[in-house]
Amino acid sequence: MKDIKHIKEPIQKELGEFEQRFRASLKTDVPLLNNVIHYIVKRKGKQIRPMFVFLTARLFGETTDSSYRAAALIELLHTATLVHDDVVDDSNLRRGFFSLNALWKNKIAVLVGDYLLSRGLQLATEHNEFALLKVVSEAVQKMSEGELLQMEKARKMDIDEATYFRIIDYKTATLIAACCQAGAISAKASDEQTERLRQFGSAVGIAFQIKDDLFDYGDGSGIGKPTGIDIKERKITLPLIHAISTAPKKDRRWLVKTVRHHHQNPEKVKEVVKYVQTTDGIQRAVEAMHRYKKQALEILHTFEPSPARSALEALVAFSIERKQ
Repeated sequence: MKDIKHIKEPIQKELGEFEQRFRASLKTDVPLLNNVIHYIVKRKGKQIRPMFVFLTARLFGETTDSSYRAAALIELLHTATLVHDDVVDDSNLRRGFFSLNALWKNKIAVLVGDYLLSRGLQLATEHNEFALLKVVSEAVQKMSEGELLQMEKARKMDIDEATYFRIIDYKTATLIAACCQAGAISAKASDEQTERLRQFGSAVGIAFQIKDDLFDYGDGSGIGKPTGIDIKERKITLPLIHAISTAPKKDRRWLVKTVRHHHQNPEKVKEVVKYVQTTDGIQRAVEAMHRYKKQALEILHTFEPSPARSALEALVAFSIERKQ
């Protein structure tokens, strides 16, 4: 598997210029806001979303100013949703660093999230990027719906596989799909090509989220996220759904009761994790992840071979083989 550094090589120039443009787009004459924005930019992650935008655009030739705006628009709106999520979840950490609400309290965090949203809208309207704005706005709408659906189902503990896939499609896949759509639109791809790339991004996003869910039960390497985090938050993932649906009646009642009422008890959570590990739920989730990976690559291979396509193939592999 190629690491992120190698995958970035065909678009290294674009990513460097994007960082400069992104910082410039957030400048303000309010010192407090500048301090918060500086903190956000310094702690940005692996640039996965801009990578999807630029690599998708490069399938059709060179990137354009519209490609940079597409990447910035997605980053602005996505970062805003993360800031608001941390407030909603009362979370003090984000990627191992203090969240904005932990450092500056909820009121400032919410206002900064609002500022990021407004800058995204402004960026799109100033340059008449209404097609990009439509794609990203629809993605944010679906992400919100997915979160609310997950919260509703977590309370009732009545989630099935169909609902699980709908939730992760809305919560995670829709944003990767939007990145690929936006990249295609910025390169003036046809509607049919853009739709194909939306489907590609959606399949990658679902595979990515299943991989994330599998970390909750250990990935066999001893590396990655702590186990049981999703259970503590009462997030019902594919391995747990299968364990509950196939368990004997007595075990099923115990699983549901433990996740519903004892999800904050570390020992109880460990017991649930161990139980799920004894079922074939993890293997079924792995198989589902590889099905979506295969689907994504089949769509990608309908495009002409190029360095951008090869990098996207490597990015798909990275999405399901990563250790964290």
